[in-house]
Amino acid sequence: MTTGLIPGGQPPDPRPTDALPQQRREPAGHAAQHVENRSRSSVITARAAASFEPVGRSVASARSFVRDTLQGWGFADIVDDAVVLTSELVTNAVVHAGTSADVLCLRSDEGVRIEVADRYPEREIPLQGAAINMGSPDREGGRGLQLCAALAGRWGVEYIPTHKTVWFQLDLPARVVGTRTAGPALPSDLLPLADSRVRVAVVQVDRTGHIAAWNEDAEDLFGYPAEQVVGKPLTDLAAWPHTPGTSTGIAEALRLSRWEGSYGIRAATGRVTPVYASHLRVRDTAGEPSTVCLLVRDHERAVLQTPLRGPASDTSGGSEGQSTDPFEVFIGSPAPDDLDGLLQRTVERARDMLDGDSAFLLLATDDETELEVRASTGLPSARQRFARVPVEAGPGRYGSARMPAVHDDLTAVPGAVPLLNGTGMRSVVTVPLKVEGRLTGSLGVAAEAPARYSNEEALRLQFAADRIALAVESARLGELERLRRGSLSFLVEASDLLAGTLDRDQTLALMAQMTVPTLATWCAVYTIADQASEPYLSYVLHEDEELIDGIKYLLSKVPAPDPVPTPGARVWTAPAEMAHQAALRSSMRSLGLSGSPTRQVTPGIGPTLATASAVGGETVVLPLVARNRVIGMLTLGKPTDEHFRQEILELAEDLSRRAALALDNARLYSERTAISQSLQRSLLPPELPEIDGVEVEVIYRAAGEGNEVGGDFYDVFPIRDGAYGFAIGDVCGTGPNAAAVTGLARHALRLLAREGLTGPTVLERLNSAILDEGARSRFLTLLYGEMRPQEDGSAELKVVCAGHPLPLRLRQDGTVEPAAEPQPLLGVIEDLELYEQTVTLDPGDVLLCVTDGVTERREGARMLGDDGLADVLTTCTGLTAGAVAARIMRAVERFASDAPSDDMAILAMRVPGPHKD
Repeated sequence: MTTGLIPGGQPPDPRPTDALPQQRREPAGHAAQHVENRSRSSVITARAAASFEPVGRSVASARSFVRDTLQGWGFADIVDDAVVLTSELVTNAVVHAGTSADVLCLRSDEGVRIEVADRYPEREIPLQGAAINMGSPDREGGRGLQLCAALAGRWGVEYIPTHKTVWFQLDLPARVVGTRTAGPALPSDLLPLADSRVRVAVVQVDRTGHIAAWNEDAEDLFGYPAEQVVGKPLTDLAAWPHTPGTSTGIAEALRLSRWEGSYGIRAATGRVTPVYASHLRVRDTAGEPSTVCLLVRDHERAVLQTPLRGPASDTSGGSEGQSTDPFEVFIGSPAPDDLDGLLQRTVERARDMLDGDSAFLLLATDDETELEVRASTGLPSARQRFARVPVEAGPGRYGSARMPAVHDDLTAVPGAVPLLNGTGMRSVVTVPLKVEGRLTGSLGVAAEAPARYSNEEALRLQFAADRIALAVESARLGELERLRRGSLSFLVEASDLLAGTLDRDQTLALMAQMTVPTLATWCAVYTIADQASEPYLSYVLHEDEELIDGIKYLLSKVPAPDPVPTPGARVWTAPAEMAHQAALRSSMRSLGLSGSPTRQVTPGIGPTLATASAVGGETVVLPLVARNRVIGMLTLGKPTDEHFRQEILELAEDLSRRAALALDNARLYSERTAISQSLQRSLLPPELPEIDGVEVEVIYRAAGEGNEVGGDFYDVFPIRDGAYGFAIGDVCGTGPNAAAVTGLARHALRLLAREGLTGPTVLERLNSAILDEGARSRFLTLLYGEMRPQEDGSAELKVVCAGHPLPLRLRQDGTVEPAAEPQPLLGVIEDLELYEQTVTLDPGDVLLCVTDGVTERREGARMLGDDGLADVLTTCTGLTAGAVAARIMRAVERFASDAPSDDMAILAMRVPGPHKD
């Protein structure tokens, strides 16, 4: 920034100051020409100029420059309007246009003219005669011209090819020369009422709160002689207006550098005298602090009360007596209709009003125990959104949130405003936002210089806070209601999705996908197999898929969070610390400080820094508790310098409870499915034997999801001396109950057949075993046979068909015929008389055995039936056993579009024909 001050057209003072670090001279002739182009009817008596670089800090520097210049000229009445207009115009130049800004202040006998020039000469002013539309005041930019039109007596825009200049002129109020502040002349009946002799009690209180001095006016006002009260605590006399639920009182007020307000003093008569007080904290030459209290009767407060700032006078020629809403004066009209917009406008206006370097606004939680940062300006990004600080007194807590407070130097009271730790701010003024006596928030303005604010600024800021508190609370409640409605909708949808699957991996994926990016930027799910197991990183998701692998690697280097069953979110700092260390190591390697060649590590620096930034913000852990056991942890994270808001954490806690139950249900289902499948696999033969001279093929389909075995079964097994047993059966029903009988039948067949018993005897004993099951017994149709390959290439079969669909024999000439006769099924009557039949398969013949799930395949009223099966089999001449079984299954599947409702088994055996050369 460069500045120059030319009072009366003289050369500028060459001495640099902190606010004006570098000065600029212009020839008198150039200055005269510059002024002549702008105002030919007024005489320029002083001139100051400054240039500001295109950085955000320049806005505060420009405000300070204009304020110091006008106060030096004695124009305190128009300083605030000039600072607000300059702030908006310089912001447009250095922030939105991205160019440097030149500020010129001109003093004349008519008023003060300020010009802001930038190097972005874009014409945005409508041509003469067109309807003027300045745009919406809620726009990020463009408010400067609206404010000029509202506050300035005259304003305009001038263009040259390389610059655009916006100027405004503020007229000076008529007043006596040399007066810094003055009020209008009033009739006698409008003057404040006071006694014939105004008494101002002067009470000095030492550092312990005890009265050290008591003047004569204090004796007259309250009836106590000095020797009666000196040495007593002032709290014994003060009747402080406590707010229910707060711990603040006069003891806290006495420790502030400045304080002004009303309370009561208990007089010697026992009655409380309302007083208006002004406190000033001082120290003597030995450094001992004390507080000087000036007290008057409350109805005489005009003697001590700092005049409140009134709204700027209306220079637009409006009607007399037209009232202005103080809320609109501070916020602007129309006010933003959303909470974030309202809060951001509030901190910007508060910063400009007190000429601060930064401002912040915090909203209180429902129980008033914490404050959450919702808007800020001029502070690092780490302090901007949803950071939380406790309210009550103590180290690192925001103890002054419930009452106005002014801190002249934060370095002397570290931790007084935790939000400002490490920001470089030295002085701060904070005021509470209250609605019906309840703390709803805190508004603060801070500066880098010490001792910038006094009790007057605190009163001005409190006046503004009182005007906006109700609007902020109303907007906050509206936002909270919308969040709650959205949360209910979110939880309903999440519950439906989680209830729609019992797959563990899919449940983990759903948990992560529902939280990212709705609740967090990234998510990690840890699972715990049992109480003796360590947490295992099972799933990681980030809204940017390219960062997932990097986050997995980083989290693998961090010990998993402890599986604490305590409900609620708890902060986990390990990922952010590891990310910071990784970023530091990457930066050092990029600079060649690690001792390794830079070219070898530079390509990996980008992803490493990106990963570190992705997990460098706030990270919270929520336990996944189901059936009184911690089964995992849900970890949610934000990128660098971001925080979670309390409503999001509460929503995440609700989601974690639902997700934990869904994950545990998926685990139980997976375990039981694995057990069921293991048991079911034991009911089927492990593999088919290879039989010399006979091809054997089986196709099996169990009905029902998750079932590998049902009521249908098959088996082919060696018996003795080159003989093989084969069976295909169907237990009444499907599912596990039918599978139990299936296991009994298959294992009993093998055992009995290897005892050397004939086929009918085997089935008769199996029938007795089924009937012995009692109520658990089920009907069973069974085709059982023994097969013995012959030396001439044929195969001899002895078959018993107990209530089962008859086996079909396909000859080489394409004819199909039944290969057995029907006999009674098993599990119905005790005394069975079964017999076996002998069938010889010639080379090229096929024996097809199926269960009724094949023949009873339906499509509407149609059924495949025995005839349909025979028709398909006639087309299989010359096919191998595997090809025959496959063609039969395709025909069954194509017969109907619906999924099969019954178990199906197909057993095909073929005697190969002689090989042809």
